[in-house]
Amino acid sequence: MEPVKITDKAAEQIIAKTALNSDAVGLRLTIKSTGCSGNSYQMEHVLSEDLNTDDKFTHNGAVLYIPKMHSWMLFGTVVDYEDGKMSSGFVFTNPNEAGRCGCGESFTVDRSKE
Repeated sequence: MEPVKITDKAAEQIIAKTALNSDAVGLRLTIKSTGCSGNSYQMEHVLSEDLNTDDKFTHNGAVLYIPKMHSWMLFGTVVDYEDGKMSSGFVFTNPNEAGRCGCGESFTVDRSKE
C-alpha cells in the first residue's frame, strides 16, 4: 500500500491551485479538529518546504505535503478530485476513517493505529 496516492485528476488540480499563489511550492493536506465527528481535511498553500515537519508526495508534477504528525491518520489515503454539476473539490478515500458525520464534512479515525 502506498502511503498516499494522488490521482491524475487530483494532480492537475494541485498544480492549478498551487499556481494561484506565485510563492507556493505545493499544497499541504492537513487535518483540522472540527465538526461533529472531530476531524476534517484542509488544503492550504505551502510557501516554503520543511521536510523536518512534512512528508512530501509527488505525482505528475504535483507536490503535496502532509505534516508528519498527521501521517498515521492519512496512511493509505487516495487523494482524488471530482468535478460535478453541483459541487467540485478534492475527495479523500481514507482507510483509517472509523466513521463520518451525517453531512460528510467531518470524520473520526481509529486511534488504535496512532
